[in-house]
Amino acid sequence: MTSRQWDSTPGGKRRARGLGILLPGSPGQYNAITDVNGVEVGYTTLIEGDDIRTGVTGILPRGRIGAGTPCMAGTYSLNGNGEMTGTIWIEEAGELQTPVTITNTASCGVTRDATMRWLVENDIGTGQDWGLPVAAETYDGDLNDINGFHVSATHTMSALDNATGGLVEMGSVGGGTGMTTYEFKAGSASASRLIDARGRQFTVGTFVQSNFGLRPELTVLGVAVGRELTGGAFRAKGAGSIIAIVATDAPLLPHQCKRLARRVPLGLARTGTIGHNSSGDIFLAFSTANGKALQSGGIRHLEALADSELDPLFQAVVETVEEAVLDSMIANETMTGRNGLTVHSLPHDELLSLLNKAGKV
Repeated sequence: MTSRQWDSTPGGKRRARGLGILLPGSPGQYNAITDVNGVEVGYTTLIEGDDIRTGVTGILPRGRIGAGTPCMAGTYSLNGNGEMTGTIWIEEAGELQTPVTITNTASCGVTRDATMRWLVENDIGTGQDWGLPVAAETYDGDLNDINGFHVSATHTMSALDNATGGLVEMGSVGGGTGMTTYEFKAGSASASRLIDARGRQFTVGTFVQSNFGLRPELTVLGVAVGRELTGGAFRAKGAGSIIAIVATDAPLLPHQCKRLARRVPLGLARTGTIGHNSSGDIFLAFSTANGKALQSGGIRHLEALADSELDPLFQAVVETVEEAVLDSMIANETMTGRNGLTVHSLPHDELLSLLNKAGKV
C-alpha cells in the first residue's frame, strides 16, 4: 500500500489529494475510518428508474467479530433538525453497544429495527436482552423518491453483512447515494490521521454522510470557491444535514469521546457552513480501545489518556472532517433524479484553477 492509493477510491474516482490539493496531516494506510483497526464499513446502494436514489450504510465499530463488545462513546449535536437513535442511552451509559446505520430520513426507523434483527439473527449479544441501535439520517428527497420507502430491512442487513475493512468507496454510495453538499453532488466519504500522544501512535478516522450548505458558502483551504462556481445551484435557502462518525483506537473515556464529537463543527466550519436552521448536524465518536475491559462486568481495569493529551486528537478530528466533506463532493459524479433534477459534480478543473491562484495546489 502506498500513499498514491489515497488518490482515488476503489471505483476509480479521484479524491482531493489525488487532485494535488494540499490538505494538512498524515493519513493512515487507507485514509479512511477503516484505518482504525477493526472498523468495517458496508453499503447497499439503490439506483433504479428515474427517481430512486438512496441506500443504507452500515458501520461495525469492532467489525463483525467484535460486534458484541461495546465501545466507549459520546455524541454531540450542533443543530438538531435530524435524528440519531440510541444517543440517549449513550449519554447515560457512555457506551456504543451496536453497529451504526446511516440512511435517508424516511428510512431511519427501518434501519434501526433491522439492526436489532441482524444482531438477533446472528446471535450477537449487546450485553443485555434488548438493544438500542444507533441509526442516523439525512434528507435525500431532492433526488430520491423518499416517501416511496424503498430502503428495507433486507437492504440494511445486507449492508451490515457486507461490511469490510480496507479501502472505502466514496461518493454516491450507501446512505449517501442521493445527497448533496453546497449544491454539488455529494454523499459518503471518509478520512483518517495518524497522531502521536505520549510517545504512542494512534489513529483517528471519520466517516461522513454529507448533505448540507449553500453554494456561496463553499470554502476550500480558506478560498471562497463557491462564490465563483455558480452554475447549477438549486436551493433558495439552506437545507440538509450531516452525520459524522469519528473512530479512534486511542484509549478514551466517554466524556473524552464527547469532546472529540464536539470538534466536528470546527472541521465543518473550514468548509464554509454556518449550520443552517433546517440542518441536522449530529455526531458520534467512539474508542475501540479497552476491548477486554468492556467485555466484563464488575471492576474494570482500563487505560485512558489524560485530557491534557487530547489536542492531537482534536486536530485530527478537524482535519478528517474537512477532508471527508471535500471528498464527498470531489469523488463524485453528476446525478439526475426525482422530478428531473440534475445535481452537478464539483468541477475539478475549475476548482483547481481557483486554488492555484491562491497557491493552494
